[in-house]
Parts: sequence; C-alpha cells; structure tokens
Amino acid sequence: MENTINITIIDRQGNSETYEAPTDMNMNLMDLCKALELPVKGECGGMAMCATCQVYIDSKHDLPEQSDAELDMLDQAFYVEDNSRLGCQIHINKSLNGLMVRLAPESE
Repeated sequence: MENTINITIIDRQGNSETYEAPTDMNMNLMDLCKALELPVKGECGGMAMCATCQVYIDSKHDLPEQSDAELDMLDQAFYVEDNSRLGCQIHINKSLNGLMVRLAPESE
C-alpha cells in the first residue's frame, strides 16, 4: 500500500516480526505496538512522562533529535542503552521504512 511502511519489531523473547505501519494516521511507535497488542504499556498515553514504551533502535535510521522530556525520562528509566528511545516519540513516517526495534525489558 502507498501509505504504509514496514517496521520490524523484536519482542522480549527475541522473536522478530515485520509489520505494516500506516504513515497517514498520525501514529507513533507506541501506538503501533499497542494496536498490535504487543506488551507495551504506554502508561502516560504518549506524553514522554514514563518509560513504559522504551525500545532499542537496531537499525540505522535518521531519527528526530530527542527532546529534553525524552532525555529526562530515559535518565530515570531502567535498562537504558545507547540506542534507547521512547516509542511515543517516534512518529511513523515514510523515512522510517525498514526500521528495526527491540522492546526493552519491563521495569517491574
């Protein structure tokens, strides 16, 4: 489809699956994971006020610079790696075609 891209998501058990993601619905990566019923909580609803949608970016994509709110939240999160991002801050668009992410472990 013209308004979709492919995003590969690796779950917490190491299973990888590629999904079609719409580019015309103003979704972010957290929204996509929740729509796919993946175990991403997104407790704050996408406001960068929790880290329950943390993912690791495993592909070389030019992502938007992290906001101060995202950096502050990741500074307080568990299991943070150099490639950690909050899924709610990654808005799905055509430039993300082929993106590969891993779900971070749950902090509980």
